[in-house]
Amino acid sequence: MNVLRSVLKWLLIALAAYLGVCTVLLILFTWVEPLFTTVQAQRAVESLFESEPYDFQYEPVERSGLSEHLPHAVVAAEDTRFYEHNGIDWEAVGKAVEEMQEGERRRGASSITQQLAKNLFLTTHSNWIRKGFEVPLTHLTELILSKERILTLYLNVVELDRGVYGAEAAAQHYFGTSAASLSRWQSASLAALLPAPRTRSPHNMQQYASTILGRMKTMGW
Repeated sequence: MNVLRSVLKWLLIALAAYLGVCTVLLILFTWVEPLFTTVQAQRAVESLFESEPYDFQYEPVERSGLSEHLPHAVVAAEDTRFYEHNGIDWEAVGKAVEEMQEGERRRGASSITQQLAKNLFLTTHSNWIRKGFEVPLTHLTELILSKERILTLYLNVVELDRGVYGAEAAAQHYFGTSAASLSRWQSASLAALLPAPRTRSPHNMQQYASTILGRMKTMGW
């Protein structure tokens, strides 16, 4: 019994220390861009066991370095209630659960804030342990960062192809232009990649990009 209590004590200490480090980093990310993320580190390690060369591309920019269309496209594609919820969209979670109970799984329930927390501090491996960490990290992120800063960070770190992270690197990779110069259509095309960035290409996501453009128009963008 004493051994169990000791193990539990050290687990709680480790959890508190981990959340403390994440809190300090989130405060720093109010002003500076991350040097790297845990998802980027995960992919780099995975690439060691792959035959294809790994070309790491990551060029974070300030919000002024992003096309005005890109944040709108990503919100329309990934999290239409981004400005309404407090980190977790329980309405979307409820709908996702209903679909699973009916034997369907068409929608994702993770908000942009949850996805940012995962990118910064966790991995892409989907399990209940990760989800357990994701909830407090999501609330910490919303508590410390503004909505606009959350969105900017997400656009700067999100994976958009193998080894390609963030809007600037993706804009150059796919379109030979800067993130600031992305057109409305190009922005929607990049947003269309987000559910599966390592298997999708803007050039074969035209139908979904059109859907995103329609959502943007409905949302006043």
